[in-house]
Amino acid sequence: MTPLPSQPGHIAIQQLSVVFGTGKQSFLAVEDFSLQINPGEFVCLIGPSGCGKSTVLNSIAGFVSPTQGAILVDGRLIEQPGGDRGMVFQQPSLFPWKTVLGNVAHGPLMAGKPKAIAHKIAQDFLTMVGLAKFAKNYPMMLSGGMQQRVAIARALANSPRVLLMDEPFGALDTQTRFMMQENLLKLWSELKTTVVFVTHDIDEAIFLGDHVVVMSANPGRILKDIKIPLPRPRSSDLLIDPTFSTLKKDCFDLIRQESLQAFEQQLK
Repeated sequence: MTPLPSQPGHIAIQQLSVVFGTGKQSFLAVEDFSLQINPGEFVCLIGPSGCGKSTVLNSIAGFVSPTQGAILVDGRLIEQPGGDRGMVFQQPSLFPWKTVLGNVAHGPLMAGKPKAIAHKIAQDFLTMVGLAKFAKNYPMMLSGGMQQRVAIARALANSPRVLLMDEPFGALDTQTRFMMQENLLKLWSELKTTVVFVTHDIDEAIFLGDHVVVMSANPGRILKDIKIPLPRPRSSDLLIDPTFSTLKKDCFDLIRQESLQAFEQQLK
């Protein structure tokens, strides 16, 4: 049986500010960012290019330390990366010398699980992402979309309470991207892991999310936290739903205004 998280993660981001560099070379990436994400929610972060979406995500992951403020997962202060948070990047970053099964089993093995159990966990998650018959293949033998499905299975194999995704479908063609979105929602509905998903694609954010958090141009702040009232399970029919169109326009107008202001400031 596939192991499930002991409980989905509750994320508390408290007045997060992140500064990179020092002195005249310092750069304020995120400022006074506060957000509560309930267990099992799917939250998407969108905003103008360079608004700090990935910085917020990397701070939750423990890759970036807050300059001010704090981040807690299930009440525990985040100070470094941990197995309770899985990460999926835009590029799969798989181990090319390991088979698909070996890539997915890597985390459980590093966590001390016996080889037989680690491989059973890996096989279960490969089944969930529809790649069980490719277990003995190497990453180079798979398409980009298939590699990203392996990366998602690898992140989930540690049974994280939080799954962090940084534009994971950004490099895929439109048809593959939508298939991946539907596959991800199916996985999420089964596992109920808390998901924080960064994207620049408004349609993707609305289709996937319970909430869409729109961020300002640099420094990144929360402009608006938009609840998505669309029913689940979701299908492509939602793309022509009037509510979807209204939500898309609201997000687009916010981001466009921020992008124009940022562009005008650069000209001064």
